[in-house]
Amino acid sequence: QVQLVESGGGLVQAGGSLRLSCAASGSIVSIRNMGWYRQAPGKQRELVATITNGGATNYADSVKGRFTISRDNAKKTVYLQMNSLTPEDTARYYCNADVFFQYFRNREYWGQGTQVTVSS
Repeated sequence: QVQLVESGGGLVQAGGSLRLSCAASGSIVSIRNMGWYRQAPGKQRELVATITNGGATNYADSVKGRFTISRDNAKKTVYLQMNSLTPEDTARYYCNADVFFQYFRNREYWGQGTQVTVSS
């Protein structure tokens, strides 16, 4: 069993910053890609940023230059540093990971999400 637990969400004023963390635990051999997605009320879940186990990153256009994704492979943790937040960033943020739970067997896991609310 693998669990992803997010933390770091909250309420912040526009222009402020937050740092999200997501720690993976359980029966893990290795983790390939990790990422952050978000879902605002009435909207579909969308990609925010991803990072490979080698450190290659990918960002949604809407967050480029403001958000930074990073990971600590030893801690099995992925981070999302969010700066210059706007009300449009308000959403529930979900952690995602492609986990090898046995050699040559992998599946995708999701966390429960953490709420980020940006006030104007």
